[in-house]
Order: sequence, then structure tokens, then C-alpha cells
Amino acid sequence: MSKKFSVLLYERMHHVGTALLEEKCNVYYAESLSENYLAEKAKGMDALIIRANGAITRRIIESNPDLKVIGRHGVGLDAIDLHAAKDAGVMVVNTPSANTESVAEHFLALTLSLAKKIQSANAELRKGNWQARHTIVPFELTGKKLGVCGFGKIGQQIAQMCHKGLNMEILYHDVVEWPDVEKELCAQKTDIEQLFKESDVVSINLPLVEGTKQVVNKSLLQLMKPTAILVNMARGPIWNEKDVCEALDGELIAGVASDVFEIEPASSGNPLFSQDNFIGTPHMSAHAEEAMIRMSLVAGDVLKVLEGQPPEFPVI
Repeated sequence: MSKKFSVLLYERMHHVGTALLEEKCNVYYAESLSENYLAEKAKGMDALIIRANGAITRRIIESNPDLKVIGRHGVGLDAIDLHAAKDAGVMVVNTPSANTESVAEHFLALTLSLAKKIQSANAELRKGNWQARHTIVPFELTGKKLGVCGFGKIGQQIAQMCHKGLNMEILYHDVVEWPDVEKELCAQKTDIEQLFKESDVVSINLPLVEGTKQVVNKSLLQLMKPTAILVNMARGPIWNEKDVCEALDGELIAGVASDVFEIEPASSGNPLFSQDNFIGTPHMSAHAEEAMIRMSLVAGDVLKVLEGQPPEFPVI
């Protein structure tokens, strides 16, 4: 019998992916996500798989000359030192389409909740205030303008749903041009300032890299319509939460929704939580059962690399 590979999982994942690993690997689980612990625990491992928490740093990568592949259960790569992996000849794989539908649907849920004032209406209804139906005034999304800031797979899926389902006009800002998608959705590429200025709904879908940190700040928020809403489905550090709170306080914008926060886990004292026109969720948009299964299938690409085969979704 051939020797089994050794794989360290930062966190547990869906049993569908775990079962694939267990057929050919000894699977270990991290008991801490501190760098000191992981640098020691990673020694002798053939593969590391990271989910939402912790980081795979240069120190962790260089502590293990046997490391062959890093798997990202999900999409974002900001917690993996890609330069260190490349320097060490370690392949990185992820699941770029696994949570697209789940996150896009979550965007719709948050956006519709804001537009239809669901949170306020539900609170008043539970108080017995039936007359709130006359004082809480929702608005329609149909025919409005959606600005998608970051037009990758999730951004495009959000645009698809909003254009085809709600007949929304689409603006997008991205470093890449998407002529085929522009034609299909009648979408228009524009700079970020114009997007914030013209859009009725702004969806943040940028990757977290050095150039996108705090890019959504006071200067952009001041360009928005007072009737517009802002939704962050990307990463918390992409916006300045203090500036967002001040925009809500000053009624510069009509509402904000987010699945992500500058500091996670978000504390109960986060100033956003005291805003009536804010609705949030605890970084759970990718956690639909179907998406969790698809993300766990990063195990398949990890095994391909370990067995000397080309992976389906290589990052580097």
C-alpha cells in the first residue's frame, strides 16, 4: 500500500470534501490558528487547506520544505502569502465559482431588505404598530441603476440577477474590460467616482489587495445620491467603517448593508449596529449548504497536485 499524504486543515469543512481527502490522506486539524503553532504543526505536511480564518504566512510556508500545495476553501486569497508560495514552488488552488450564487443571492436579500424597509417594518409589526404601513415607505429597485465595484464572477452574477430580474441598468468598475458581458447586460464600464455618483445601489465586490484597502471612504460616499444604498459583499477593510457611519448619520446615503466588517468577529458595540438604516450578517453569505459542498471540493484539486496531475483551478 502506497504511503498516505498528510494534509492539515485549518478548520473543518463539509464531509463531502473531507471524505475525498480521507481516502488517500491522513487528515489533521489545527488546534490553534496562531502563527507559532501553525509553523510547527505544518512541518511534514504535504498540503494545507485554509478556510476563512487564520493565515498562511511566509514563515509557515518556509517552515515546511515538504509542502506541495495550499488549498483555499473559497475564493479570496488575502490570507495566503502568494509570493512566498511561488518562491517555495508551492502550488495554490482555490474554488473560484463555488460560492458565486450563494453570495449573489445574499446580496439580493440584503438589498431588498433595505429597499423594502423589512427590518423596520418587522420591528413595528412586533410592537403591534399596524399603522407603520403608512409611515414606513419602501422603494422599488426595478429600473434603478446598479453600480458594481469589482466585476469578477460574483459581481457579474449580481449584475445578471439585477438586470434580468429587475431590469436594472448596470454600471461597473474593474481593472478588466468585459465586452461580452457589457453586450449581454447592456453594462457600461466607468470610473469609480462616476459609479458612486450615478448609482442607486452600489455593490462592493472588490478583492482585498493593497490598492483596495479603504478605497471606499468619505470622498466616494459624498458623491452618492441621498437616496442610494451601499452593500459590501467583499471584505471589511475595503471601506472605512467610520466614514460609512458618518454618511448614515449625516443622511448622505439612505442605507447600508454588509456581510463583512473591518474587524472580525465584529463586536456588539460596532457603531454600524446602532444605525436604523443598516442591516448586516456575520460573514455568512457563502455558507449555504450547496456552496459549502462546492468549496470543500478544493480537496479534489489538492489531491490532483499531490498525485502529480494538473489541477482544475490553479492560482499559482
